[in-house]
Amino acid sequence: MNLPAPLEDALAPTATLEPQTLTDHPGLREALVAAVTPVSEGVLSIALQPAAPTPGFPAFDAGAHIDLHLPGGMVRSYSLHNPPGQKDRYVIGVLHERAGRGGSRWIHENLRAGDRLMISAPRNHFALDEQAQRSVFVAGGIGVTPVLSMLQRLVALGKPGHLIYCARSRASAPFLDLLATLTPHGISVQTHFDDEAGSPPDLQTLLSRHLSTDHFYCCGPGPMLQAFESSCETLGFGNVHVERFKAQAQPLAAAVDGFCSVELRRSGLTLEIAKNTPPLGALLAAGIAVEYSCEEGVCGACETPILEGEADHRDSLLSAAQKAGQQCMMVCVSRCRSDRMVLDL
Repeated sequence: MNLPAPLEDALAPTATLEPQTLTDHPGLREALVAAVTPVSEGVLSIALQPAAPTPGFPAFDAGAHIDLHLPGGMVRSYSLHNPPGQKDRYVIGVLHERAGRGGSRWIHENLRAGDRLMISAPRNHFALDEQAQRSVFVAGGIGVTPVLSMLQRLVALGKPGHLIYCARSRASAPFLDLLATLTPHGISVQTHFDDEAGSPPDLQTLLSRHLSTDHFYCCGPGPMLQAFESSCETLGFGNVHVERFKAQAQPLAAAVDGFCSVELRRSGLTLEIAKNTPPLGALLAAGIAVEYSCEEGVCGACETPILEGEADHRDSLLSAAQKAGQQCMMVCVSRCRSDRMVLDL
């Protein structure tokens, strides 16, 4: 997963990675860049190791991602694509987003083996259902990164998996060599390259060959996700999971007047927060240590449990059922709906 930039500052490509300490970013850890390796047109594979030999990185589950804290205050989220459970290294893939806001450009032009940077603990909102009898994956370009971790987990479990891997061209498709090592172990891979096929993939036709009891996963650009979700709905597939690069377009909501009294249970504070603005700014201004990254409701870093009250959910991460359940909210984009809320902060 290459998530969008949370900040507007565009970092000059000549910026240097300044030394940082754990006290600069409470809750984060320092990582050593062990290797930076080109794997396809515009994609680097970056291996990270713990800066200190013990206790190692936290273990992670298939589908997880981490945040990289870069110079200039930029924070970027990337999926881990090495086998889940490894504590001695994290490996990410970074696409050079030429139309982005500077994060991937800085990584491609400046990050080198031996550098150190701060990273978050892994988070996972795209988890593999390990109880499923069969799993089917659709990946578009760099969207293959979380899928790689899932496929390697299936191999370890001795379960089958099928990947439909799409890209503009064979040269722009990263990790084809790694995928080839999985095919002798129950993983089948079907590729579609637009330049060779002469057209984009017909996902409904490709997915129609599978069973409704399978679990279906997709990570890729917005148009692919839309086609995937539409195809799954048409085919009557219920076990559908998606990972988004960017936030979904939200319907224009009517302005809401008034304030919500927000009690922060663990902090012992109560804030009056305008209902027409996300709580994140008010929380930070009050000195509350809230982890956040994308500021678009995609990465899940700012997920906050709701103890009482209702939120107006504006994120692109929670399912309809989760939003209706009112158990948590993404404070970077969602709003307060009720006059009073209690958050676990």
